[in-house]
Amino acid sequence: MILASRLILAVLLFSSAAFAQSESSDLRNKILKNDSLIFEEAFNQCRFASLERLISEDFEFYHDQHGITNGKESFVNTIKNNICGLPYRPRRALVKGTSEVYPLYQAGELYAAIQMGKHRFYANEEGVEEYFTSIADFTHLWILEDGEFLLKRVLSYNHETTDKESKQITDWGNEAVSKWLEELNVPCLGLGVINEGKLGEIKVYGELKNGSSAPHNTIFNVASLTKPIVSMTVLRLVNAGLWDLDEPLSKYWVDPDVKSDPKHKLLTSRHVLNHETGFANWRVLHETEKLTFEFEPGTGFSYSGEGFEYLRRALESKFEKPLEAIAAEQVFLPAGMTETQFIWDENTDASRFAHWHDQQGENVYENFKFGEANAADNLLTTVEDYGKFMQWVMNGAGIKPSLYAEMIDTHEVNGKNTGMGLGWEVLSDLSDGEYALVHSGADQGVHCVSILFPESGQGMVIMTNGDNGYMVYQKCVEDHLKLGKELWQRGN
Repeated sequence: MILASRLILAVLLFSSAAFAQSESSDLRNKILKNDSLIFEEAFNQCRFASLERLISEDFEFYHDQHGITNGKESFVNTIKNNICGLPYRPRRALVKGTSEVYPLYQAGELYAAIQMGKHRFYANEEGVEEYFTSIADFTHLWILEDGEFLLKRVLSYNHETTDKESKQITDWGNEAVSKWLEELNVPCLGLGVINEGKLGEIKVYGELKNGSSAPHNTIFNVASLTKPIVSMTVLRLVNAGLWDLDEPLSKYWVDPDVKSDPKHKLLTSRHVLNHETGFANWRVLHETEKLTFEFEPGTGFSYSGEGFEYLRRALESKFEKPLEAIAAEQVFLPAGMTETQFIWDENTDASRFAHWHDQQGENVYENFKFGEANAADNLLTTVEDYGKFMQWVMNGAGIKPSLYAEMIDTHEVNGKNTGMGLGWEVLSDLSDGEYALVHSGADQGVHCVSILFPESGQGMVIMTNGDNGYMVYQKCVEDHLKLGKELWQRGN
């Protein structure tokens, strides 16, 4: 009886801690998102919609050099006239790794949050390379009003004109990135960076299409980054005892093209996630333009979207619900993803979509409104949502350690220390005992990649909307990830 009581207590404590960790992570993401909307859009780019919406009416700003600013109207006017009216364009950037967020409770209810950290300021003058002006500490008080965190108090202090902070990653200015993307003919770049197991930096640069600036919550089609979502959906089902990785899929679905081939009775979910189905990527690429086993499942590697589609049909047949509903239960909800979907429908906000572009970055591909779910392709999501997914995977995704170990156990694909796990490419034996989980996505007008270093808690997702999007990978990876250069050399 005592043992049972202790066990129940342990479970309750573990559940409470897990909930608290999730709640803390969500709060941090919300605050950093609002910080970015105010300072990245208004202060850095002179776009004021978010500034007007996210400032409390009784706002107060305390500055150690410029005194006190009282009231929302005064602060907004200061940004519009005194910042955006300057002959040079100032830029504010958070110092990476310094921003901390703490919840405030009253009678057990969250009512506010404190954000503390350091920020740098730079100046941009025409014909002059951007230069550093100062670094300072800041404290922000965010008040929860009607479900939204509003900035109520700001303290900016300890300004210094010498930057003594070590730079872990490069601070990129919006103007500098825009010029870089213009040179590469890549209209839009989205970045999400994970440090210490937490999604922190979320940046979107450039345009959805010509003349339309990309917002913080830009919707990207992420091509094959769909596959890790489906892979984790399957592993969650396996973890819950609702699915078997080694059960023949023929129990639930048999494609008419392979019905007469006895090899279909061997095909399992494990083969699909390891890309060992024997299928071509798409059936139309086979000389018969039909789904065909090119080798016996489990005896070789062949990257295949058809395998994931086969798996989708089996899942939908067993659970009698569409893939999106299954993924919502197993991944979207527990990972906190609220802006991700498999199909384009009436709920899709077309005004936030990153249109696909050719190699010149000019002509727009228009065939992007897919009305049917595909388990291998065309997921619609944002940098923040997919970043939440990656953070969730890095922290275990709620599956047993033994199953997680199976996920990262590799079958050799591209050579020594590189192989395919369950839904992820795995690069092992990196420096400091690290390994990487990687997946890329590429379609017409789309290039994306996700990278996780589970041991050190680092990660990154890169999203672009151009045929040249892959050209931005190296700089992003090397500038933002400690093992970025090593990873890049290993992958190339």
